[in-house]
Amino acid sequence: MEVDVSGLLGLIVLILDIYAIVGTVQSGASTGNKVLWIVIILLMPVIGFVLWFLLGPKG
Repeated sequence: MEVDVSGLLGLIVLILDIYAIVGTVQSGASTGNKVLWIVIILLMPVIGFVLWFLLGPKG
């Protein structure tokens, strides 16, 4: 039985990006900052998630 690694990695990235977007929407940041972070996460899924995790809005 062969596992498609690229599909599994894509699914993991999708789940992490959804988590980051939900976390951004629920944060106390201003609307402009929320929109900016969501655009970054959507345009650059892997790098956007890492940047959000390190620098994004907290709480």
